[in-house]
Amino acid sequence: MYDLAIIGAGWAGFNAALRAKELGLAVCLIDSNQIGGTCLNYGCIPTKTLIACAKVFSLAKRSSNFGIELDNLRVNLAAIQEKKDKVIRQLAQGMQSRLSGADFIKSPAKIISTREIKVDGRIINAKFILIATGSRPIQLPELKFDGSTSLTINPEQGRRIDGKKIISSDEALALSEIPQSLLVIGGGVIGCEFASLFSILGAEVTIAEKMPLLLPAEDKDVARKIEVIFKKKGIKVVTGANVSILELENYSKVLVCVGRAPNIKGLGLEDLGIQLKNNWIAVDDYLKSSQDNIYAAGDCTGKLMLAHYAAYQGVMAVQNMFSGNRQKADNLVVPACIFTEPQIASVGVKEKDALACGCQINVRKFDFRASAMAQIIDETEGFVKIISNQETGQIIGASIVGPQATELIAVLAVAISGQLTVSEVGAMIFAHPTFSESLHETLKN
Repeated sequence: MYDLAIIGAGWAGFNAALRAKELGLAVCLIDSNQIGGTCLNYGCIPTKTLIACAKVFSLAKRSSNFGIELDNLRVNLAAIQEKKDKVIRQLAQGMQSRLSGADFIKSPAKIISTREIKVDGRIINAKFILIATGSRPIQLPELKFDGSTSLTINPEQGRRIDGKKIISSDEALALSEIPQSLLVIGGGVIGCEFASLFSILGAEVTIAEKMPLLLPAEDKDVARKIEVIFKKKGIKVVTGANVSILELENYSKVLVCVGRAPNIKGLGLEDLGIQLKNNWIAVDDYLKSSQDNIYAAGDCTGKLMLAHYAAYQGVMAVQNMFSGNRQKADNLVVPACIFTEPQIASVGVKEKDALACGCQINVRKFDFRASAMAQIIDETEGFVKIISNQETGQIIGASIVGPQATELIAVLAVAISGQLTVSEVGAMIFAHPTFSESLHETLKN
């Protein structure tokens, strides 16, 4: 009998397995697909690899601004895809190596009792079960995906499966040619990343969002700024969009990015009486489901759908099962990163939320046009915005749109976690010329 059986080898399940190994537990990891889940195979890693390649192309197109003359620039999408596949393959090998000592079972799984799981035609037993099955793209009833929506990943051969007209983010990652024109439906994180990526690579991009602003979950100043930047880059932005009247025939591809749904079909949850909340697995503050020895972590819980938060949940779930020191999985100082060009990142409280709860705040901003390093690398679009509690001076939230935003946000996450004040961070010395000194300059304003 295993101490722990984990269903789902994504970032939640993988990190849970590592923690179980550290505790000396007998653990198995079960997944019907390759190791790494959405993050490695369909999400974070492939998208950011493609975006990194597009960034190089973007810089090359601006090389004359740096006194460098380049001719005959072109995008070799096949070579870019090969690089992406290589990155996935190498990281998958590293993950497999780190799991040495844990059993990996490649098979669909069905929970048939609180201690039994059917896999690969047999039954395995475990004292505890962790469900970490992740999520999948949602399709609209009127815009069903007509491509291949169940890609099989072969790390040795890569994947080159093009969808037809209406595709999900999965197919978008595997295109063998850049669409001449692309309609992105959904102006959230995924939609904005793909709109930015394909625009850089040469597609004529339109992004349609039903809400009044792109990135509805982000700070309004950030949303307005990225819309302005997108338009400058030639991306057509349609907000308040009605999908039913969009003229799909005008586009080579239609990419639907309207959210994600949990991967829970076929797990047998209904037979076990495991409670759901809006179709997501309901868990308590300790990540326990309605069954005492079955926990859940990651996207399938419908909490913050970020890989790093899934990893945090996976580790916390294992600790709450076995360590004897139960702790609430309630750390909400979670940086959110969006890899558009320029990048976007945020952490802590948004200005609108602080004002809605009656909190007295100070808001400080710094424009990257005043940054020496931004001028040096010719990337001056964007700003830093930091929110502090007016009474205590503690930093409680921040948003950044601009160069290296996804790296800079870590400093502010540390400041919020450590309950540091504006004066305390302002008293620190930041190197010059760097992007990080922009945080210091923000706090001086």
